[in-house]
Amino acid sequence: MKRLSRAFGRGSSEPKVQQASTPKSNGTLGTNGVVNNEAQTEPWILEERSIDASRPMRVVVIGSGISGIISSIRLRQRISKLDLVVYEKNADIGGTWLENRYPGCACDIPAHTYQASFEPNKEWSTFYAAAPEIHKYWKRVSDKYGCENHIKFKHQVVGATWDSMRSKWTLQVKNTDSDEIFEDQCDVVVSASGALNEWKWPSIPGLHDFKGKLLHSASWDESYDYSGKRVAVIGNGSSGIQIVPGMLPKVTHLDHYIRGRTWLSPTFAREQIDKRNSELENFSFTLEEIETFKKDHFTYQAFRKEIEKELQSVHGATLVGTPEQLGTTDFFTENMKRRLRKKPELVNDLLPAFPPICRRLTPGPGYLEALTDDKVDVISNPIVKIVEDGVVTADGKHHPTDVVVCATGFNTTFTPRFPIIGQNGVSLADRWEQTPENYLSLAVDGFPNYFICLGPNAALGEGNLLLLIEKEIDYITICLDKMQRDNIRTINVRKEAVERFRRHCDQYFSRTVFAMECRSWYKGGSMDGRIVALWPGSSLHAMKALAYPRWEDYAYEYVNDNPNGWIGDGWAEDERNKIINVDYLDDDQVDFPTAVIAKAIESAKTFQFE
Repeated sequence: MKRLSRAFGRGSSEPKVQQASTPKSNGTLGTNGVVNNEAQTEPWILEERSIDASRPMRVVVIGSGISGIISSIRLRQRISKLDLVVYEKNADIGGTWLENRYPGCACDIPAHTYQASFEPNKEWSTFYAAAPEIHKYWKRVSDKYGCENHIKFKHQVVGATWDSMRSKWTLQVKNTDSDEIFEDQCDVVVSASGALNEWKWPSIPGLHDFKGKLLHSASWDESYDYSGKRVAVIGNGSSGIQIVPGMLPKVTHLDHYIRGRTWLSPTFAREQIDKRNSELENFSFTLEEIETFKKDHFTYQAFRKEIEKELQSVHGATLVGTPEQLGTTDFFTENMKRRLRKKPELVNDLLPAFPPICRRLTPGPGYLEALTDDKVDVISNPIVKIVEDGVVTADGKHHPTDVVVCATGFNTTFTPRFPIIGQNGVSLADRWEQTPENYLSLAVDGFPNYFICLGPNAALGEGNLLLLIEKEIDYITICLDKMQRDNIRTINVRKEAVERFRRHCDQYFSRTVFAMECRSWYKGGSMDGRIVALWPGSSLHAMKALAYPRWEDYAYEYVNDNPNGWIGDGWAEDERNKIINVDYLDDDQVDFPTAVIAKAIESAKTFQFE
């Protein structure tokens, strides 16, 4: 064999076999494979590339929140010959967990399920981790995997246009320090900027005439000391529910203005709370428990799986008429009564007429308990106007206050925050003017090589959102790998696939509690609008749906307009470089059919028994 390899030049540093150049003639191939120059022209489809060669690809990720960080990690892990840049408008990573710093800001699902699957954190100090601790965790992940080497901070994408002639995206990027705008180009755009990142002031007459301190949950002034102040908190969505108990210890009085009633869910892992004899729906981990988690991986895994299993076990409650759904009202009512027992009169003011889970659920650790405090007044009368020194409600009462806090949410329309222009000059904002239809929440027809993390119909009414984010990014990396492997220059979801997914969503949600009459951001803030925010199924369902792309739902354009280019010119990449690797014979590479043997033995036992 040594002589044979020498004879064929395997030991030489230079290839002994020269590649044949593409015929210059207008000939065609005869039945014996020989070019016939006198015959009619036939296109040459043999591409001069190895079958497993990866063409270079430039990818731009917009945003360095959780989706952007995981995208940066997985793309660099799985895509070879990658030129990656991440544009981030802020001065640091973190997205939501960098921008939202209001008192009480925390994760509203257990922290041990709100982490990357590949980077478990055994040091969470509380069950529902606060924003600074969450940001610290993702900062550590970003540092560990070298994400910031590819992030351009204080750079905001302000425009994106598809160039059909060159099959490239042209981006307009603003340096937020200098306001200079420059152009960049890439093969693929991954939008990881999230949906809930454009906050707005509420439309309340006189709001900006207020002479006290005006604050918004998404633009908090951390330098302001509200100690000893009278405070008005407007809104009882997820932010307001956290702000009330967060501010309460320092204020002299707090008026809480609620527009509608809402359900507060029981806390996950209630048994863990009961073990600690805790009155609150939250608890902190002791240093001893944290050290145990760090030292004993199996103990930590058991705890984490217990929480995860509970989180993933409530899908049935979202479907109208199931036993789980029919039992939720009584279960939630008893939970809220227990937590409001110091002021039982609040129960009638807070319990909604619509069923639980119609709106986004939150356990709201400490919220209901805070409402029973003597310093808190719950006000359901609508606000008519805000004056220089307070709030005026519809009953004519003037409520003096020093601080007005607007916990009034974000723009939930999914309208792009900057112009995105696809094929034939179509704007994504116009495309989504009526409804943000899409395919599997991550692709839109007419916008090739454009993927969205947490796009329309990606959020979850229950389950684990972090796993869905990871699966979306896995899906995107599979698509990019196919583009490199199959010599594809554009991948574009088919219009009919988008239409089918829209119809599927509408039919699915018609049987769920989400479609019942309640005002929700799932419906763009309306009472009875189309559900545009949620995935049509459970978290586990989403993981299965995104496990592998259905390639037939996409249309492709190929490099050199040659669909045969994927098969290359007869070489494998290692082979061309004189690397002959036969590790396919290694035991860890061979797919031993041991399960077939086990089934055969079991079948034989069953047959013998019968």
